Amino acid sequence: MAATRPNIPFQNPNSHALKPLKPTSISQFLLKFPALESSNKIRRQCINSRCEITSFEFDKPKNWSDPVRIIQPFSPISNSMAAASASSMDSPTKNVKRVCLFYCDDTKALAERVAAESDAIELRSINWRTFDDGFPNLFIPNAQGIRGQHVAFLASFSSPGVIFEQLSVIYALPKLFISSFTLVLPFFPTGTSERMEDEGDVATAFTLARILSNIPISRGGPTSLVTFDIHALQERFYFGDNILPCFDSGIPLLKNRLQQLPDSDNISVAFPDDGAWKRFHTQLQHFPTIVCAKVREGDKRIVRIKEGDPAGRHVVIVDDLVQSGGTLIECQRVLAAHGATKISAYVTHGIFPNRSWERFEQDNGGNPDNGLTYFWITDSCPLTVRAVKNKPPFEVLSLAGSIAATLQI
Repeated sequence: MAATRPNIPFQNPNSHALKPLKPTSISQFLLKFPALESSNKIRRQCINSRCEITSFEFDKPKNWSDPVRIIQPFSPISNSMAAASASSMDSPTKNVKRVCLFYCDDTKALAERVAAESDAIELRSINWRTFDDGFPNLFIPNAQGIRGQHVAFLASFSSPGVIFEQLSVIYALPKLFISSFTLVLPFFPTGTSERMEDEGDVATAFTLARILSNIPISRGGPTSLVTFDIHALQERFYFGDNILPCFDSGIPLLKNRLQQLPDSDNISVAFPDDGAWKRFHTQLQHFPTIVCAKVREGDKRIVRIKEGDPAGRHVVIVDDLVQSGGTLIECQRVLAAHGATKISAYVTHGIFPNRSWERFEQDNGGNPDNGLTYFWITDSCPLTVRAVKNKPPFEVLSLAGSIAATLQI
């Protein structure tokens, strides 16, 4: 049965009684009210290729107490959608996606910073316990309370020993009848083991990607995976169809920080190798660029400048991660030898096994031969953040705002 358009009330200026006004064409309306044609502003709205009057304004006579209004007609297809839209205009926060955010022990501080970024994010805890034999004894409090909710888990695979207990929770949450599930894994730890060079090599990046690809599907569909500056973009293809990887970056945090420096107009960006240049140069293309490369001299491999001139510049070395830090230190030395006045470094993931962060010292008043002016890292590796806190030249750029924004997608 064809939908009918409801009658629209029309306010008669000479009476407080309401009379129905049927939808009419512009020409018919002006025939009834010819005085409106030249003195009034008429607004038209095209609905389903048919122009009808929805409202108009005209000069208010002195004896009129209220302007004439024509209420916009309801669509026969979406009465409820129009009501919802009007309600959302009155209360914009109703459209915000509310998220229950779970976390592990290592990511508690980061989770609290994420929750502080948005009132729509509610922190939920998990009881992380172990049995006498060392295996996990886990419990999700108030599991029924998250039914129908958007749920996220902030993970940190900082060591192989914690991966199993977190995977147990990650596999359990989507089965609790939730609306959607997002796994936030700021650092994908096996990203550097992404290829085979000899027969028998095991690409553990592929292994971890396949494990995450088998997370159970929630009511809303596949799991969303959020990770930052994965080592190689081609690792996207290691994931299966049951997970949706979202690759984010910490570079915008670096760019904001560089703009705050007093010598922001004298910054050059250096990449320690071609891989780092390919990974990040498009995000940093408005900065003068320096590219370094390792070359072999006899039995040694040394770092040399492949292109660019660091003389007189504050040079920032950019890479996705650092472990022992040997390559960064070699880059620092060659840049200082070529006239850089200041040298800083940025990596998204400061891994620093065996306290290798201790190799990096501050430059002590602008002497680039002795150390770095700044060493920026993000809080993707919580154990490192705790170790370098308040220790120059280290400065932590938090991913909390980026994670909070991504959870609203």
